[in-house]
Amino acid sequence: MTMCRLGGIRRTIPCPPRRNPRTTTEGSSDDRAKDLTMTTATVLQPDTAPDARPYHERYKHQPHWRNNEDEFEGAKIGMWLFLATELLLFSGFFCAYAVLRMWHPEAFRGAAEHYLDWRIGAINTAILLVSSFTVAWGVRCAQLGKKWGIVANYTFSALCGVAFLALKLLLEYFPKIQKGELPAGLFHYPHGEDAYEPIFLSVYWVATATHGLHVLIGVFLLLWIAWGAVRDRYGPNHYTAVENVGLYWHLVDLIWIFLFPLLYLVP
Repeated sequence: MTMCRLGGIRRTIPCPPRRNPRTTTEGSSDDRAKDLTMTTATVLQPDTAPDARPYHERYKHQPHWRNNEDEFEGAKIGMWLFLATELLLFSGFFCAYAVLRMWHPEAFRGAAEHYLDWRIGAINTAILLVSSFTVAWGVRCAQLGKKWGIVANYTFSALCGVAFLALKLLLEYFPKIQKGELPAGLFHYPHGEDAYEPIFLSVYWVATATHGLHVLIGVFLLLWIAWGAVRDRYGPNHYTAVENVGLYWHLVDLIWIFLFPLLYLVP
């Protein structure tokens, strides 16, 4: 009998025999340590090994969605609601154009031919139409898992947006600023002008400048998507951002389709 301490109280009970790790029949301590190391490595390997799959393949929806498809549809509905607010914004410009044209027809009579060059507007229209096609192609590339197709198409669309803004600034805005053809009270001519002359330019500046700001935002969004595609963030399993940015760009193009004839072509 051997006295052992259990729970802080000395009791006389038989204690288990001590084993000598060097003489036990189960093997040496080195062998058991090796087995323990191998077992630990085997157990931990599945949990600690990094997932080498691209981000879009291992993407998992947010916890409040049932699956990736529901998340995609929800994000798309949210984007459509945002685009509806954008339409409300530009609808105000179109309503102002209609009201001012009705109240002051003399302000719009011959204004487009005098202040604007329809050829510049036509070139910008063609640029945006081409960019809409490449954006749609980029979305299709995302659905097919063609990473470099997304990069090429969205980068090209961003360059189209830059070309649109460059033509606007260099051939329209800067010359008008130098001539004093500015909106409202900033309007200035070396000769006397009628009170209604700044009305057309006020509508032109507010509408095209607001649209140009949206184009600039779209350029940054397109480049952001292209950079994400380079990093394998988008593919058939996850391309929500690609789709939504494409919808935004299509709306920007659609608004210009209305602004171009109203400002440049209507006599």
